[in-house]
Formats: sequence, C-alpha cells, structure tokens
Amino acid sequence: MGLEIPWLKEASRRSRWLAGVSGGLDSMALLHVLKEEGFRDVVVCHLDHGLRGEESAGDAEFVNRVGEEMDFVVELGRVELREIMAASGASLETAGRKARHEFFGACARKYRCGRLLLGHHADDQAETVLWNLMRGSLGCRGMEALVEITMGGRKMEVLRPLLEVRKVDLERWMRESGFGWREDVSNAENDVVRNRLRNEALPLLEQIANRDVRPMLVKAAEVDAGWRELLEWAVEKVGVVDPQGRLHVKALRELPEILQRGAISDFLRSNGLEGLNSELLNRCVGLLSVDAGPAVNLPGGGYLRRRAGRLVFVGQ
Repeated sequence: MGLEIPWLKEASRRSRWLAGVSGGLDSMALLHVLKEEGFRDVVVCHLDHGLRGEESAGDAEFVNRVGEEMDFVVELGRVELREIMAASGASLETAGRKARHEFFGACARKYRCGRLLLGHHADDQAETVLWNLMRGSLGCRGMEALVEITMGGRKMEVLRPLLEVRKVDLERWMRESGFGWREDVSNAENDVVRNRLRNEALPLLEQIANRDVRPMLVKAAEVDAGWRELLEWAVEKVGVVDPQGRLHVKALRELPEILQRGAISDFLRSNGLEGLNSELLNRCVGLLSVDAGPAVNLPGGGYLRRRAGRLVFVGQ
C-alpha cells in the first residue's frame, strides 16, 4: 500500500468502526486506508462546526459523497459553535472538543459501537508535545494510539492508527493514489495556538536546530509513555481507583506528589478532559488537603469534587 501502519496487522475487518472524518488530508487518508484494506462496516462521522459557512457545508457534502461511494454509512451532524461559545464562555478549542465528544458519543449509541478511529498523524503528535510542554502539562505527553475516553456520557475506545506516519508521507500516498481531500483555509491563519505552533514555532525551531525537530518531539512522547506505564503500575498497586471508578483520597495521600499528579491527570483524561495545565493540576491535587475547598472547576463546565473520601468527576 505504501504506508506502514502497524495497527492494520491486528485490526478486525469484520468489526464495526466509527471514523471521525473532517474531509481534510489526514482523515481522508484514514478513510481510504480503511477502504483499501477491506474494512466494510465503517460509520463515517462528520460534524460541521458552522464556522466557515459555505466551505463547511462543502466539507460535509464532500465527506458524504465519498463515504457513500465507498458504501460506508455516513452520519452528518451540525452545531453552531460560536453560539455555544457565547452561551458557555468556553474557548474555541474547548467548545469544539466538547461538541465533537457529544457528537461521537451520540454516534456510538446510535450505531452500538464504542470504537472510534481518528486520523491524527506524527506531525500532529509533535505539535501536541510542544504545546503540552509550553502549558506545563505533566511530562512530554503526547496523544496515545489507544486510549479510553468518556464522550457524551459513553465510554469510548479511541484509536489513532496513523500516529506514527508523517504528514508528508500521507500526502504523497494520497496524491499517488489519486485521492482528494478538502483544504481548510483557516489552518493558514495564525489566530489559534495550534496554527501558530505549526506555521511559526516549529519552522523557527527547525531553523535554530538546523534539522527537522518533529521526530525528536515524537520520540520524547514515546519515552514519556514508557514512564507513564511505570506510573500507572505504581498507582494500580496502591489501589487508588475504587470499584466505582472514583479516586480514593486516603490512598492518594500516601503517594508521592508526582504519582498523585499522574493519577489525577489520567483520571480526568479518562473522563474526556483534555488540555490540562500545571496550574489546574495543582488545584486538583490541592483537594487532597483537609483544609481545601470541596471542588475545583474544570474547563467545559464540569468539576472535580471531594466527597465521602473520594474524588469524583462531575460533567456539565
């Protein structure tokens, strides 16, 4: 096929899969990989955020047409993201993530499938590591190839099969295969953090280092993932998570602070909360103090509450 994707060696072609497809290069590459590799029961899930008018509608039409040509089921959704932002006070990133999670959760319930494929690639991973370092997240954390996340009240297995593939290789394969995609012109505008990292910060770092820094950032995420496995093993040994999936405050208090932070960070991420920074994590760890208030507000309107000797995540 021309692309090395280890996940394909183990993935079931007979199972049903949800695929998040925006119409851009990465998600369309994922869709074509699935078709080329013989996957038949795929639900193409596309959410129009209502941000780019006719262009957004064109993306939906494109995804719908290609999905139907592949004989895949297509599920289209639409939200008015700016209205959601105005009503909630959330940032574009937070509101968009919440809307997508609710959409994917609804798709999971409708099609009775808790497996979601996303098209993030290695260049996305490098941007994620750099951004997490800049905002003080725990370690050189990147995205995970397989992670369980709560989306719209539904536990989901989120898989990123293309996470080890460079964007340039995806683009070359798509062009050589004659497959098309939609270009989001807003990606060239430096009005959001991700775009500035991609268009300004990474090119500057490469100029300073006189080399491609993306592979080093990806490698840092791989090393961090190894340390995180050790952290998860230590947390499990102590019995921090109770049978109801809550965090046991007494057990957490017995841990070194680095393990407390890791356990709380993983707990929040498993409940669909992304974008953690050091200041927020410090406030969450502060709940372990007997003198602290009972709750910490979280992005998106939820909160982490200490109640009856447990830390409980409460969504909006």
